[in-house]
Amino acid sequence: QVQLKESGGGSVQAGGSLRLSCAASGVIDSSICMGWFRQVPGKEREGVAVSNPGGGEVYAEFVKGRFTLSRDNAQNRLYLEMNSLKPDDTAVYVCAACYPGVLGAEGTTFYPHYFGYWGQGTQVTVSS
Repeated sequence: QVQLKESGGGSVQAGGSLRLSCAASGVIDSSICMGWFRQVPGKEREGVAVSNPGGGEVYAEFVKGRFTLSRDNAQNRLYLEMNSLKPDDTAVYVCAACYPGVLGAEGTTFYPHYFGYWGQGTQVTVSS
């Protein structure tokens, strides 16, 4: 049974930074893609960044140059370093892990249906 637990959310002013962490337990290794999605009430969930098997990373256009994804396979942790935060980044950020043998995103397209495991999320609030 895979379990994902996020931490690191909070409230910051625009231009600030936060580092999100996702602790994974269960059958998770480097062959499983992991990523971050975000959800705002009334809006569709959107992909933020994904770490694919083999080390490839995919970022949403709206976070390129501001967010950095990293992964510690030994510790089964996924991190999201968020800099230059904007009020539009306010959302619940959710960590997710894929089913085996798939890519979680390619190019600028995310595949949320390939993610079979989801955390509860952590709130990020950015004030202007």
